[in-house]
Amino acid sequence: MAEVTVSQLAEVVGAPVDRLLGQMKQAGLTHTQAEQIVSDDDKQTLLAFLKSSHGEAADAPKKITLKRKTISTLKTSSSQGKKTVSVEVRKKRTYIKRDPQELAAEELANNELSEKTEQELAAEKAALELAEKAAAEAKALAEKEAQAAQEATLDKSQMDPEVLRQMAATKRQEQDVKDRELQEAALAAKRAEEVRLAAVDSNKKTDDKKAKPARMHAEPDAEASAEARAGKKKGPKVKELAIKKRGKNRGHNIRNIDMDEGNMRGRRKQKILKLPEGAKQHGFSAPTEKKAIEVAIPEALLVSELAQKMNVKASAVIKILMGMGVMATINQSLDQESAQLVVEELGHVAKLVSGDEVEEALETELGQQEGTMMPRAPVVTVMGHVDHGKTSLLDYIRKTVVAGGEAGGITQHIGAYHVETDHGMISFLDTPGHAAFTAMRARGAKSTDIVILVVAADDGVMPQTEEAIKHARAAGVPIIVAVNKMDKEGADLDRVKNELAAKDVIPEDWGGDVQFVPVSAHSGDGIDALLEAILLQAELLELQAATDIPGSGIVIESRLDKGRGSVASVLVQAGTLRQGDIVLAGHHYGRVRAMNDENGNPIKEAGPSIPVEILGLDGTPDAGDSFMVLESEKKAREVTLFRQTKDREDKLKRQQAAKLENMFANMGADEVRTLNVVLKADVRGSLEAIQSSLMEIGNDEVKVNIISGGVGGITETDASLAATSGAVVFGFNVRADNKARLLVESEGLDLRYYSIIYDLLDDVKQALSGMLSPEMREEINGTAEVRDVFTSPKFGQIAGCMVIEGTLVRSNPIRVLREDVVIYEGELESLRRFKDDVNEVRNGVECGIGVKNYTDVKPGDKIEVYEVKEYARTL
Repeated sequence: MAEVTVSQLAEVVGAPVDRLLGQMKQAGLTHTQAEQIVSDDDKQTLLAFLKSSHGEAADAPKKITLKRKTISTLKTSSSQGKKTVSVEVRKKRTYIKRDPQELAAEELANNELSEKTEQELAAEKAALELAEKAAAEAKALAEKEAQAAQEATLDKSQMDPEVLRQMAATKRQEQDVKDRELQEAALAAKRAEEVRLAAVDSNKKTDDKKAKPARMHAEPDAEASAEARAGKKKGPKVKELAIKKRGKNRGHNIRNIDMDEGNMRGRRKQKILKLPEGAKQHGFSAPTEKKAIEVAIPEALLVSELAQKMNVKASAVIKILMGMGVMATINQSLDQESAQLVVEELGHVAKLVSGDEVEEALETELGQQEGTMMPRAPVVTVMGHVDHGKTSLLDYIRKTVVAGGEAGGITQHIGAYHVETDHGMISFLDTPGHAAFTAMRARGAKSTDIVILVVAADDGVMPQTEEAIKHARAAGVPIIVAVNKMDKEGADLDRVKNELAAKDVIPEDWGGDVQFVPVSAHSGDGIDALLEAILLQAELLELQAATDIPGSGIVIESRLDKGRGSVASVLVQAGTLRQGDIVLAGHHYGRVRAMNDENGNPIKEAGPSIPVEILGLDGTPDAGDSFMVLESEKKAREVTLFRQTKDREDKLKRQQAAKLENMFANMGADEVRTLNVVLKADVRGSLEAIQSSLMEIGNDEVKVNIISGGVGGITETDASLAATSGAVVFGFNVRADNKARLLVESEGLDLRYYSIIYDLLDDVKQALSGMLSPEMREEINGTAEVRDVFTSPKFGQIAGCMVIEGTLVRSNPIRVLREDVVIYEGELESLRRFKDDVNEVRNGVECGIGVKNYTDVKPGDKIEVYEVKEYARTL
């Protein structure tokens, strides 16, 4: 393995660098910086230390325990009838790896045993020779009979029957003699084997008494022994059933076992079928050398999948990973680099493959589409701060009123329009200006050719104005500044130019490359000049697109319509989109059943730079997803399935990234209070904006947990989920159906409707503020100075004091200060004014104070009375 730095090793094992450095220091290594090199020896030293710290001693014997349980059924007959008894046998065996010294001792004992049993082995050898001699004689006799049969050429039909009977009797006698000789040879061999085994057992017992060498042994469970003894007491029937059961489990048939004469016990002897010489056997042969496999490794795969590709057990892969310092399970995901090291360690060939083969094939196919390039209309995005007049400016161009229809007078969706002007066709994208819609503005900048930056002449540059400039710069598109509200008092064009020049947006008349056009969306002044500036910039860009290829572009917005299903607003960027085409958009696909323009009028096709609404997708794609037209629905389904599978794998990989160390690190942290939310919105863009804004609210004590978020109305499923998780249901421009409302009323859920994002975020902030623990503050109510100390027979030591500040209250806690240092904290036992008990004493009044459980008050001390108050905290 190549040398790595401490930081790289920490990233591989998934541990913090500081923690890894601490472990290396405990292991005796000298690494103190994250940039230091870690060699292979250092890794082995660290791994040995970690194993020892987890209880894995290097000198401890390795053990493995196997358990087996068998159950058999015994039927018995009694006076009450037939009865079935289940017999269960449990066996537990523990195998311990032998030590080399113990192996040597055992080998020495075996040598001594072999010397003692030479006579028994000689007897066994003699018996085997006798058996072989008898077998040879039987074989010679059989050959002789076969030769005699071949030499007999007379027809048996012509022979005398008496002669035939005599020949048959002679043949039976010879066969009986041969069988007796074979049985005598087998019995002699058996007796020799019994003598040898008896000698071995006696020698083994003697050696065990002298010294019990540690060897690989099996320790039967006490429970198994007890049950075995119980089986012996029950008789041979139980034992016979257990043997049959064990034989069936091992794949044997009891009937095919050739039993000797002593174990027959009255049962008929079975014959063993033997194959004749020359019969065909199976042609399997064990491999003589290891075969290297070419393993394709994607960007991420599970340990079990990697083991399956290499035809090895998952435990072998886990063992290699442990040697590399990676503690993995069979269901854990591996990155491409770790999987490559494992494959090479096992002697196979690693082949790195990309996980985006389908996506790359789609991009290649899309890039190979060539058509006739034609000029196209520019796509213009209108950006700017809230309430600077973006939508009003666009309304005047379109001669429509859109801003009045927006909730709260602000745009909360991306609106797409194309208008025919006297100077040519222009497509406009109107983006929201609120801070929550930053991602929507970024998507608008990626799909546009020109950005119109609307700045109010009376407000100047604002925070969202700066964000719009950054998005336009990042997208690399030209900017045209429209200085709006020039008809208002206080409009200052030079101020806007100065502020934008500070942001590196230099006007043309100042030597820059940005056109500044003063306009008024209210009166219409400067609108024609703005359109001319847009078309002039478009001519400089020389915008072109092919129209005779399948359509492709970007999804602007998507929503669920109750009557029409999934509705997606798309912007065609190349080719022509036609009704009936198979469209793939993000993780969804479908056939275009209907297509409308921005005014709701049905159309049959749309060319480049035309925004349209399409119906027919099987879901709502995310805003910003690309769409394309494919030739078959089968291919679209395959790509959709591939993308969904990859997303699930990525999600699983992110979940696996939460290491055990992080869990232990968070165990000591304070519990975080969460506000569970079920969120439903009308369109995908608004849903994403609200989700991102809610996740930013909170701190270390409270946060928002979005249980579920989706597009469309609030259903019974959403209400049930909220009731189960104790969540609040928020509906943004959507309503709950009848079943959901009934469930909300019966369960007492908190259901709130919103149409303006400001109100939703404010309510969530107030709810989280109420969940914060109150802040405890101490307020000093009064201070008294001790002038003299005297003793009372009833109260003990009493301090005569003068209140020098505030008011002393009897029920409040106190502190005793000596030279402005706190020496005691407690409470008042008595507070008197002359002979009367009082509850409080004001500034400038003398009083007597008795401090509870404290008798060391001296003249000159100060007694401070304070109060602890709770104050509500806010985010």
